[in-house]
Amino acid sequence: MFFKKKKEASPDVEASFESSFNEATDEINAQLNVELYISLVGDVNAGKSSTINALLEEELVTVGAKPGETIEIKEIHHKENIVFVDTPGLDDVVTENSAKTLAYYKKSDVILFFLNAAGTVLSDNELKTLQSIEKNNKDILIVLNKIDAAEDIPNLVDYIKSKTKSRYPVIPISSRTGENLAELQDEILEILKTKSKDLLLGKELKDKNRIANNWIISAGAAATSVGALPVPGSDFVPLVGIQVSLILKLSNLYDKPISKANAKELIIATIVGNAGKAVFRQVVKFIPGAGSIVGASVAGGTTVALGHAIKYIYEHDLNLNVNELNKIYQSFMKK
Repeated sequence: MFFKKKKEASPDVEASFESSFNEATDEINAQLNVELYISLVGDVNAGKSSTINALLEEELVTVGAKPGETIEIKEIHHKENIVFVDTPGLDDVVTENSAKTLAYYKKSDVILFFLNAAGTVLSDNELKTLQSIEKNNKDILIVLNKIDAAEDIPNLVDYIKSKTKSRYPVIPISSRTGENLAELQDEILEILKTKSKDLLLGKELKDKNRIANNWIISAGAAATSVGALPVPGSDFVPLVGIQVSLILKLSNLYDKPISKANAKELIIATIVGNAGKAVFRQVVKFIPGAGSIVGASVAGGTTVALGHAIKYIYEHDLNLNVNELNKIYQSFMKK
């Protein structure tokens, strides 16, 4: 039984939720209290500053430096613990500033290596600098900027990949028009995800809809995997953990604090509700041998529907409560 009178959760639900909530909260708090360093490498006309400003939709970095003007490393702080490191022009990197610059590259979480599509793409000096950096840090994204001012971009991308042996993603963008900025955002967050720092930056980026969708898809895939476990009941605890973590990440992403009591109420209304665990167990009774398939489908479907329902509520500034959630959640379950 998953319900007592008045749809209270049974002890196993209570215990699973309690441990999952505490673990997810600790992970999120730990992530939000670390420092994040993103280094910007490239000539002054490569559009480093304009790209960061476009990603954040904020005039964080001054645009318009001339060659030779940036001779010192600049730490540009966003909020309390996100630091963009604006390095000197490439000619300066290999001279008196090289040791200090390379020290920043070693501790950077992501290095954005900018090339100008309208200029000399991946010159000998640029390639030499890239090779120096990758000896210290391989979390590099090559950003081919100003594609709106150049032609034959696919060939330029292929050229860069051939010169670098395709060791790093190459993202062609235009910081002026915004073309492919979403793809650059995805690539940055993908690297930060491996370091448990994607939420830290994601909270500051403006395209939260895309970030939320990616998290929901990822959570749905994880739920599908645990739902396919062959041992009866073995999917329950990890499924609670996945859904609790998703709720808390979305709440932080949209800056909508949620209490433990409210989160538990939402979980009970979905995973233990009519469209959740109980339905899965009933279906298995009537379809012998189909347990893993049905379990995977229900676990993934309920998780994706839950995520999209919460995202919808946050984006439309609605009140997140069980009644509102159930109504929207059921509409996503039918899709």
